[in-house]
Amino acid sequence: MFSSFSTFSNPFRLSRFLSSGTSSAVSIKPVKVHDIEILHEKRARTLKHLLKLNHVNYSVLYHELIFHNHMPHHLGSAYLLGAESGHLNDIYEKESKELEPWHDSPNEVSTYDWRDYLGNPKFQRAYLDFFEDQLVLNGYDWHKVLEEYLLQGKEPLINNLISGLGHPLIHLGYAYELSSREIAMEALSMACSSYNYLHKYLDDPSYNKPSANSTQSPLEILCRVQKDSRFDGLFTHEGADNLSPLFEKHEDEVLEYWNAWHIVDPTKEFRASQLAAAALLVAPHKPGGKKYDFFIVHLLTTSHAVRILLPLLPAKFHVPVVRQWWLLTLAVYIAQLRPEVVLTSVTDYDRKGRDWEWVEKQAVEGRHALDAHYVKALRAMKEAAQTWGDEDDFYLKAAVRFADEFDGWGGFGS
Repeated sequence: MFSSFSTFSNPFRLSRFLSSGTSSAVSIKPVKVHDIEILHEKRARTLKHLLKLNHVNYSVLYHELIFHNHMPHHLGSAYLLGAESGHLNDIYEKESKELEPWHDSPNEVSTYDWRDYLGNPKFQRAYLDFFEDQLVLNGYDWHKVLEEYLLQGKEPLINNLISGLGHPLIHLGYAYELSSREIAMEALSMACSSYNYLHKYLDDPSYNKPSANSTQSPLEILCRVQKDSRFDGLFTHEGADNLSPLFEKHEDEVLEYWNAWHIVDPTKEFRASQLAAAALLVAPHKPGGKKYDFFIVHLLTTSHAVRILLPLLPAKFHVPVVRQWWLLTLAVYIAQLRPEVVLTSVTDYDRKGRDWEWVEKQAVEGRHALDAHYVKALRAMKEAAQTWGDEDDFYLKAAVRFADEFDGWGGFGS
């Protein structure tokens, strides 16, 4: 499974949307939905109330409208990993300390002009109000609202869920997993407020060009990127501020590698992409070296969101959504200075008998249990293992190593 790439230095409603019998679809089973609106156990009730509190009190964007509200992701991940009510309350208290209240937008938006304000974060409140009005008009059927505003039109909103480092995509995944209309409406508001230039690569077919050097392996392409001298010295430091200059000045090179991933068997190749996402986070890390990369962890958690959404989307969106993730992955990988991925650091790792139960305990009881991205990463790796099986315990080894060695986030540059 890993012999060719052991190291880079050596080579919406399920019944409505499910499609079958088509080569354009990723064929995986949907995850279990935890409908917290109807579950009566204390943990579920606590989660429901905390999510509603967050929805009412705190905006989806804050800190000069560039940070994203992770409350639903953290609460949802912890709940799904077995956290008790007390810990859920602790998460809320910790996360809420840095969040900000909603502020009025310059004006309201309507069915006639809602697209006019795409990409303007000052309209996050107006978008939330608009979509909640649509929710009422649709009899509180949030699936219908998502179908209309996410999937319809010449340039559907779904083609830009990787904006804002993929947070709209992540938010939408938790909306479905927890069957939460509040999170769903927040996801739409976040997607509209974060909308950016990346949509054109999905909306405009001219950017999709056959590659003379195509492969079905995302890890093989990342190996090529890591060795490509055209990217040497591109940036002086890591960080998200490298993303826009990368597309402005080196669009052709990025798209060359974007189009090199030739998806022939969507299910098989999506599986390979999920392994690549886990490898990108864990395999470059060296004990005692740099901290785990804060931006690269988003490639894993967005991959998890894609896994949640694919069984619920029409088949025609499957490959485009996966290709969205791939575009984000390439961009972030280059922006973070193309760290070498040594797969043997995972495959040869001695987990010393530690299993998924140990991993779950670290996520909800360990010393980093109040770090949202740490918890989400562990949950994503566990779900990937459950989705595909865990050949050679790759995901388990990766999760144990990450949980054991994690000591905060790096990758922020100067």
